[in-house]
Amino acid sequence: MTAFLHHNLPDSLILEIGFLKLHWYGLLIAIAILVCLFILSKLARFRQIALDQIFDLSFYLIIFGFIGARLWHILFYNLSYFINQPLAVFKVWQGGLAIHGAILAGLITVYLYAKKQKLSFWLLADLLAVVLPLGQAIGRWGNYFNQELYGKACSFSWCIPISGEAGYFHPVFLYESILSLILFISLLLVLRLGQLKVGMITVIYLGGYSLIRFFMEFLRLDIAGSWFWGLNWQQILSLAVMMLAVQLVLRLGLSKNR
Repeated sequence: MTAFLHHNLPDSLILEIGFLKLHWYGLLIAIAILVCLFILSKLARFRQIALDQIFDLSFYLIIFGFIGARLWHILFYNLSYFINQPLAVFKVWQGGLAIHGAILAGLITVYLYAKKQKLSFWLLADLLAVVLPLGQAIGRWGNYFNQELYGKACSFSWCIPISGEAGYFHPVFLYESILSLILFISLLLVLRLGQLKVGMITVIYLGGYSLIRFFMEFLRLDIAGSWFWGLNWQQILSLAVMMLAVQLVLRLGLSKNR
């Protein structure tokens, strides 16, 4: 696989029929959603949550998570571009969905749904926290086909070419995809063991992904400038979330028996 990535430039378009175009980015996001829904339905049975409630919640999460991801990208990544090109807001097949916005919108959606249905917010959040990194692992490959999320120049055999650029670059999307997959497997095993307090899986996910994102930012070229001590704002946000996660673990404790 690394040899293929090293020697080939991807095409973001799968096929085109008239005015209809199918892009890898959209297809991979759709696959990620379907895979996550399938696993989520299995986990819901394990935790004795009605499937109709899971599917209802998932419907709202897809809508508001998508809106949150797009708004976050617009507001915090390239606002001036979207002000000058307002129609570009709708060109989501070109990329531009920020996971932080999806997570924030998702947490709000879960909280409101749980309150309305008189369900445990943390129980629902834990199930979603398990499957979310798997969705991220799949979705990151959309960045590959759009030639996004690449890092600094490098000479390793797994580094990738970028159209219009000389040399090879760190495949940050691949690093994050692999690490997200490891996070998914770890959280799934922890859930199956059933030894943690309700809510701790959500806390571990937030801390774990923030840790991944913090180190990946050192390689990225698409985040300009630094804010403090050479860190960009994404790293500062990741540090803040990690500190919050540690505080919650220390205050609430991991084990049910504590």
